[in-house]
Amino acid sequence: MSKIFDIADEYVNKVAELSPLTATYLGISGRDDEMTDFSPESAEASAELDRSTLSDLEVAEIESEQDRIAREAMTEEMRLSLDIHDAGEKLRELSVIHSPIHSIRMIFDLMPRDTKEHWSNIAARLNLVSQGLESFRSSLDEGIHRGKVVSKRQTIETADQCLVWSGATEGQHSFFDGLLEVYDGSGIGSDSLRREIENGAQAANGAMVEMADYLKKTYAPHAEEKNAVGPDRYALAARTFNGIDLDLNETYLWGWEQLRWVNEEFIKTAERILPGGTVEEAENLLETDPKRSIVGEEAFKNWMQELQDRTIDELNGTHFDIAEPVKRIEALIAPPGGALAMYYTPPSEDFTRPGRTWYPTGGKTVFPIWGEVAIAYHEGVPGHHFQLATTTHLSSQLSRFQRLLGGSSGYVEGWALYAERLMAELGYLENPDYYLGMLRAQALRSVRVIIDIGMHLELTIPSDEGFHPGETWTPNLGQEFINLNRHGFPVEFMASEISRYLGLPGQAISYKVGERVWREAREQVRKRQGSAFKLKDFHTHALNLGPMGLAQMKRELTRI
Repeated sequence: MSKIFDIADEYVNKVAELSPLTATYLGISGRDDEMTDFSPESAEASAELDRSTLSDLEVAEIESEQDRIAREAMTEEMRLSLDIHDAGEKLRELSVIHSPIHSIRMIFDLMPRDTKEHWSNIAARLNLVSQGLESFRSSLDEGIHRGKVVSKRQTIETADQCLVWSGATEGQHSFFDGLLEVYDGSGIGSDSLRREIENGAQAANGAMVEMADYLKKTYAPHAEEKNAVGPDRYALAARTFNGIDLDLNETYLWGWEQLRWVNEEFIKTAERILPGGTVEEAENLLETDPKRSIVGEEAFKNWMQELQDRTIDELNGTHFDIAEPVKRIEALIAPPGGALAMYYTPPSEDFTRPGRTWYPTGGKTVFPIWGEVAIAYHEGVPGHHFQLATTTHLSSQLSRFQRLLGGSSGYVEGWALYAERLMAELGYLENPDYYLGMLRAQALRSVRVIIDIGMHLELTIPSDEGFHPGETWTPNLGQEFINLNRHGFPVEFMASEISRYLGLPGQAISYKVGERVWREAREQVRKRQGSAFKLKDFHTHALNLGPMGLAQMKRELTRI
């Protein structure tokens, strides 16, 4: 192993020490009964680790091309992390879609549940939920002191999520009590362990209620009334999520161009589905036709699993080479209370925990499938699962940092959106129902570029657009605009989207921005190689480079 790879390996070990939740997420064993410290002191310790690692990387000898790529990836990401730390953003890491609160809740989804030891770890961590939340409150308190706070909207909505997870919201079952029910069905049968889990669940419920109370009564009075973060904070966030400096005004106008393209495709595709009908009429048919829907949560989960398995079988050896461990994926229904967007969690380092797609039903029991096929490709294969599980598998080619901690949202989400359109290119969306579903996703991602940048930078709507021309973006206009481009997405989902953009500036644009870079890089390579270009070889080379920011990715891909 080279010096660069040694440094990367040691860095991952130290991150696991500083953040046991991260260790569990990455599949690093030995810390599943511990809780991460989210205090300002712990954030400073993480920043110091980044500083010292950067110093070590600077003097380390580069022995190969792999070393060079690995060092550049680590260096760029750690510098961005330090920029975020130095700007005080860790003191207001609170939003409806991502925060230490969410990490504390979601980690229980990833913990193994097969043995008595596994459940002992769950019991121990349940009893540490209060400690984790208390440490996060100390960071929020410091943020209040330094004037680094989030909006009142994010504060209240996150507090409401805490109440849902605790079971304190009327009609909602406690997530933590649900763990006890799973234990009761496990057959392990230890009365003493059951009492530990029960006590832990009760303590976790109480801790979430306490957190909600703190957010509403202590933090909210100091929170910002304004939702927009402004150009400076937005530029830093966008650079962090995308790993590239963006011309935000150009990107904003490009978002409008992309939406116009999608709308043209909508009209042509709707005509194939319902000749003579409008886009809205075609979508209504797809939403209401019983033959185009699946009834029941369990049946839908099984359909998703079968689609993933079949796609892996068909793509392997033809359009991609899929490694044996990567062929395993689990399709699951997400626990209630979180955001309503489907998501993916990667496999553990040793693949004992497989990659998983999670689908939040939002209470639905009938699932029209026209829009779900492209989403399945996005989250599973050839999207997130193929990319991220392949990265995990490349232990001999990539540093441990690259495999477990590397990459940007632009790299990851950009690939997944690229994968949706790629499946259309490969003939998997010949059914116009499914192609319209892909267009629906493209419309949403284009809208995200427009209103995420527009709301946070408080830009004006172009005068030649038919929607409120010349007016300045606000959350209310954002909600109206996204509803106009809803295309079958549930109203409650679209409402949660606006809260997502406002709470995590710069992340929502990473899908289209990343897809843009992936497609542009591919086209440059295609032109350079001419008749020698092979799509399968391009994808293999691209993924073998490992995760990185978009700027480095574009540099590396266009070296071919």
